[in-house]
Amino acid sequence: MKVPLLDLKPQLEQLRPRILDAFTRVLDSTGYILGPEVSEFEERIAAYCGASFGIGLSSGTDALLAALMSLNICRDDLVLTTPYSFFATMGVVLRLGAWPIFVDIDPDSYNMDAGQAEAILEADRKNGRKIKAILPVHLYGQCADMQKFKVLSAEYEVPVVEDAAQAIGAEYPFVQQDGSVQWQRAGSMGLCGCFSFFPSKNLGGIGDGGMLITSDSAYADVVRSIRNHGAEPKYYHQRVGGNFRLDAVQAAVLAVKLDYLDEWHLARVNNAAKYRQLFAEAGLVDNPIVLPAEVYAGFAGASEHRHHIYNQFIIRAPRRNELRDFLQSRQIGCEIYYPLCLHQQECLPAQLNRNQRFVEAEKAAADTLALPIYPGLQAEQIAWVVAAIGDFYR
Repeated sequence: MKVPLLDLKPQLEQLRPRILDAFTRVLDSTGYILGPEVSEFEERIAAYCGASFGIGLSSGTDALLAALMSLNICRDDLVLTTPYSFFATMGVVLRLGAWPIFVDIDPDSYNMDAGQAEAILEADRKNGRKIKAILPVHLYGQCADMQKFKVLSAEYEVPVVEDAAQAIGAEYPFVQQDGSVQWQRAGSMGLCGCFSFFPSKNLGGIGDGGMLITSDSAYADVVRSIRNHGAEPKYYHQRVGGNFRLDAVQAAVLAVKLDYLDEWHLARVNNAAKYRQLFAEAGLVDNPIVLPAEVYAGFAGASEHRHHIYNQFIIRAPRRNELRDFLQSRQIGCEIYYPLCLHQQECLPAQLNRNQRFVEAEKAAADTLALPIYPGLQAEQIAWVVAAIGDFYR
């Protein structure tokens, strides 16, 4: 049985008429740059995520870049972030001439460890340096510890830019003073949140696209200027920006897909539950397979909230590379996210030490594997994947 890592064709067939209508509408309008399709989609994403403003951008990478540019991050500034993420998280920092200061990850969530971040911020304050931004990543569809990061942001007066590229719609439980829990969506908890609409994301376009959300009106104005060459008004440039605009055709297609996003989230969650059931029945849980942790599942109301949206279903597996090759030989799609940590990348400037150690990040890079989790994945396909893994470890 063939099981691809991702199959967008069932989604496309379901939505084809609406997508073609949206495409034709944009084509016939001749308004291809910004315009009503983009502004309406921006408003819908902001409302969906619980923020006041949305700014459509050309990619998730450019959303992160515009976010840091709008904070005037520049040469020799410091940005606190994770060594275990897609390259864009570090790449945008380096492009501005700034330096990433890495914090190891929590081994359960794969997200930046807030306790270690606090220690670095305190040391930074004592030695007179100044970290200019905190850049946590909500990896694989589950939020970083934003309650702690918000406290750190206030205490050290450092803004938080959420890299929520993999987490649109994911919710985080803020514990109130009375013990009650208030759930907030990814991207709405820091100064801003950045999303990617790369086709493989839970909400994916038909090409590149991104979004920044914020509830700070002055900051939103700067980001809008940055995405359009810093022009404000047209032909008058108060700052240097870039050409970071979201295409109208992408906005129109994504607006169609947004109607189905919660349904697709639920399908991924149900697929994850099926994996858990079958791995348990096969006697594979913890020995040898470690399943993804749902770190917020024990909070009040968790069953009614999307505390994990499973952009990826990540297992830990001994002999990971051999398992990957075995699954692929059986036509089962799987992927390693990410085989090399950011602090180990060859392009890292000489001033940053590629030999520094981040133990948990390096362990994750060495033993994690992504299995198919997309909406439309059939129960028999999930069973085939689990059975194949059982065969490998026999």
